[in-house]
Amino acid sequence: MSQEQEIKFYDVREPEVIAQEWLDASAKTATDKDFEAHFNLISKKVRVTGVPGFDDGISYDDWARQSEQEFKDDVLKSVSYDGLKMSANNDTQIMFKTMESVFANDGASRSHGVEILLQKEEDGVWRVIQERVMTHDECRHIGLIK
Repeated sequence: MSQEQEIKFYDVREPEVIAQEWLDASAKTATDKDFEAHFNLISKKVRVTGVPGFDDGISYDDWARQSEQEFKDDVLKSVSYDGLKMSANNDTQIMFKTMESVFANDGASRSHGVEILLQKEEDGVWRVIQERVMTHDECRHIGLIK
C-alpha cells in the first residue's frame, strides 16, 4: 500500500461521528431521491437480511432496482433514523443499531430497527456492507424502543 493510500484509508473521526454522518447522508439522499449519491453509500457487496419474504436476503442489485423505481415513481416521501447504539468497531468497520423510519407519499409508513455494518472500502468511502432488520423484541431489549 502506498503512503497516499494509507492516508486515504486512515480516518481520524470517531466511529460514532462516522456512523451518524453516514445515517444523515443516507436519510438525505433517499429523501432527495438522489439515486447516485444514495447508492454511493451502499457497497456492491451488501446483503440485507431479516426482511420478511426474502429468506436469502436482498442483494445490491435487488435493492438498487427497487429503489431506482421507487425514486422515479415518487413513492418515497422521506427516510429518517432515530437513536444510535454502537456495537463494535475497528479501523475499517463500524457496527451499530438504529431505528429507521420510511414514509411514503400515499401516507403509509414503517419503522423498524436495523443493525448496520459499515466498511471503509478501497476508495476511502464508508459504505454499508451488511444490514439486518431487527425484531421488535430485540429493539425493545436494547432500548431503541420503549
